[in-house]
Amino acid sequence: MIMWAIQILLAVVFGAAGTMKLVRSKAQLAANPHMGWVHSVPEAQIKLLGVAEVLGAIGLVAPMAIGIAPILTRVAAVCLATLMGGAAATHMNRREPAAVATALAALTIVVATFR
Repeated sequence: MIMWAIQILLAVVFGAAGTMKLVRSKAQLAANPHMGWVHSVPEAQIKLLGVAEVLGAIGLVAPMAIGIAPILTRVAAVCLATLMGGAAATHMNRREPAAVATALAALTIVVATFR
C-alpha cells in the first residue's frame, strides 16, 4: 500500500511538471524563479523533458494497475531517477537548491528497487 502511495505521488508530481513544460512557453517558464535553468536550454529540449516526465508518470502507475507488462513500472522509475539525477546535477552546477530533484530521484529509486 505504501508503494502505491509513493507511485501515485510521483505520478502526480511528474505529470504536473511535465504538463507545465509542455503547455507553457520558454518565456513563461523562465518567469518562475525556480526555473532559471531554462535560459540555457533550447525550447525543444524543454518540451522533450516534459514528454519524458508525462510518459514516466504514466509508466509509474499504468502497467501495474492494469497488470500488463508490470516491469515497465520499474523501467519508468529507473528512467525518471536518471532524469532527476541530471536535474540535481544541473541545479548543483548552477548553485541552486537541488533538494527536490534529489528527493524525487530517491523516491523513484525506491520504486525501482521494490517493484
